[in-house]
Amino acid sequence: MASSPLRPGPSAGRPPEEPKNRKLRPLLELLALVGPYKWRFWVATLALFISSGLGLVYPQAARKAVDFGLSHQSMADLNQMTALLVGVFVIQAIFIWVRHYMMSWLGQRVVSDLRTRVFQRMVHLSPSWFHQRHTGEILSRLSSDVTVVEGLVGTELSMALRHSVTLLGGIGLLLWENWRLTLTMLAIVPPIILAVVFFGRKVRKVAREIQDDLAKASAQVEEVVSAIQTVQSFVREDHEAATYSRNVGAVFDRSRQLIVLRSSFMSGFTLAVSLAIAAVVWIGGRAVVQGELSGGDLTAFLLYTAMVAASVGALASLSGSLARAAGATERLFEILRTDSAIADPAAPIALPDGPGHVQFQDVQFHYATRADVEVIQGITLDVPAGKAVALVGSSGAGKTTLTALLQRFHDVTGGKILFDGADIRQVRLSDLRRHIAIVSQEPVLFSGTIRANIAYSLGEASQQAVESAAKDAHAHDFITAFPDGYDTLVGERGVQLSGGQRQRIAIARALLADPRVLILDEATSSLDAESEALVQKALQRLMQGRTTLIIAHRLSTVRNADAIAVLDKGKLAELGRHDELLARGGIYKRLVEHQVIANAAVLEAAA
Repeated sequence: MASSPLRPGPSAGRPPEEPKNRKLRPLLELLALVGPYKWRFWVATLALFISSGLGLVYPQAARKAVDFGLSHQSMADLNQMTALLVGVFVIQAIFIWVRHYMMSWLGQRVVSDLRTRVFQRMVHLSPSWFHQRHTGEILSRLSSDVTVVEGLVGTELSMALRHSVTLLGGIGLLLWENWRLTLTMLAIVPPIILAVVFFGRKVRKVAREIQDDLAKASAQVEEVVSAIQTVQSFVREDHEAATYSRNVGAVFDRSRQLIVLRSSFMSGFTLAVSLAIAAVVWIGGRAVVQGELSGGDLTAFLLYTAMVAASVGALASLSGSLARAAGATERLFEILRTDSAIADPAAPIALPDGPGHVQFQDVQFHYATRADVEVIQGITLDVPAGKAVALVGSSGAGKTTLTALLQRFHDVTGGKILFDGADIRQVRLSDLRRHIAIVSQEPVLFSGTIRANIAYSLGEASQQAVESAAKDAHAHDFITAFPDGYDTLVGERGVQLSGGQRQRIAIARALLADPRVLILDEATSSLDAESEALVQKALQRLMQGRTTLIIAHRLSTVRNADAIAVLDKGKLAELGRHDELLARGGIYKRLVEHQVIANAAVLEAAA
């Protein structure tokens, strides 16, 4: 199923306000997912009503059997009635199969669609949404929460409907059998309903807290696993284990609260039902002695009472599961209802064909969570097509933020950014980002083959195109040296490759994308001299004919740029070529001197 359209608006990045029917909304939203398969749902519902209705025939057969035995009627009548009952049971079994298959199919289908829709929504949300959440928490939503919903749609919803049919049908037949006895039995129903409502609220609250605690524990596991070397290098294994133990302990404490609630309810419910049945047995037995009821009538009444009691008990038990599923469903649909802070415009314009001319015009920016801190303060910068402009400055000056604004990972809060003359907020995100490629200090590779990672920018590419890009990136030789060549698995985040190898694969990926604008974010800062030389050759090939923004601290990386923009505390402090800026004796000269001094200290220490 397709994901919901992305809609910009004042609530972007946040779920909308809760409607008044908040309690019913999770169920209504789940039923909406069943819509495309409604014929299966109606077939399953019809089969459920028929099979449950046929189940109500059994007490009538028991009544006749008892009356036949007490009145010494012929065996022929008993045999005929038994054969009819067997036929009913066979038909019931067929409809039970249809109901179970259809509901189970619906459960799996709805869960599959829900997983797909949630993931589709998440990958379109802006990076700021992910920055506010742990990765483990997000994974928990797609695993444990969806599993809970699967149980609801595939099993518990069907059971709830089946027991509801049995309950209502049983009460109707009980009233038909003997309304006085029925009213005696039904005297326990109002207290049970009140108890279900009361305990249901408690269970739902605790169940949601359990899922939140599980998400917190999952988030910690993901964080530790992804940084296991750091954990071990600082000898923090025991600390992390103790933290996880506390998180799991919190889950256990919440679960214990849930157990106490359910145990208290079930024990009280069982006592109430048992007392009601005892009252029915005494009153019904007295009626049989007085000749007001036959033995068969009492037998049928007791069987219907047992069926009604079992259905009430099952529904009471399911209420906890339904409450837990409602909490999980609510969290999943919170994601589906969340609007992205960055979205396509309502009436997008086509990105003009052009060479990649970028203009920052009085650009201002602050994060939504820190509106009082201007990260970018009125920067105006022209990046001519095909030229390389370096962004330098101390940490926190706004260099990376400026390039993130160009890619619309955030939107400017003032001014505008033009890409070949078009305001980037007026074009589709896909059109904009398709013409921008980035090579970062720590390039992200996916745990597939080298070929798949190079072709990732296009989705699919011929072997010839992949190899051509690899050759231009000076990566072909080391790739073919592997036994599996381009089919070599790189491991999670490319851990099977060296830093220089990862960088050159990232460069090959950018070459294959053939962008108009290239962003180099500290692309060589973490490499040794030999690897840096190879990567620099690959970067020179990549930069040819492309507009390039270079974020770097190393003098060797920026001195040959067509222009150097010096940022200081979110402002454009200086602009010019290397020699010009040195001659001015300003911030750039101080940055260069600090680097020269630092390099000299390193060389002296090495000597």
